[in-house]
Amino acid sequence: MNVLLLLVAFAAGSAISAQAAVNSQLAGGLGGNTVVAALISFVIGTLVLAAVAFGKGGISDAVAHIPQQPLWRFGGGFLGAAAIFSTVLLAPRIGLANMLALVIAGQLVTSITIDQFGLLGMAVRHVSSLRIAGAAVLVVGVLLMLFGDALIRLLDKAPG
Repeated sequence: MNVLLLLVAFAAGSAISAQAAVNSQLAGGLGGNTVVAALISFVIGTLVLAAVAFGKGGISDAVAHIPQQPLWRFGGGFLGAAAIFSTVLLAPRIGLANMLALVIAGQLVTSITIDQFGLLGMAVRHVSSLRIAGAAVLVVGVLLMLFGDALIRLLDKAPG
């Protein structure tokens, strides 16, 4: 695999963590209005993407293809908005690490399912037993992050 692409993916994950924290702080500064904070995040993101798209060019060609697209392909905007809103809502309530651990676990389990079955028009990429084991380790890690302290307290109280 291309190392640069792997680094970009890692940086994107770091950006998601920082974005959740920044958006949560914005919501706090807006009187706890998580919807407005998510909206502001999307407006700024839209402006940045518009500038990049205009700089790159080819917008009119792409826009010309919009009417031929099935409606489900526009669901990404809804899913993105729901994801950003969820991070703004959840980060201050369950903690950034817990929220992102669950987000990453959800992303991984869903991605493996999409890859295995070629869902949503993606190419089929068979998932090996080793990759499933890796995902299971991650899910166990998430459970330890969420419930590890309670498990330790339970074990300390157990008759020994």
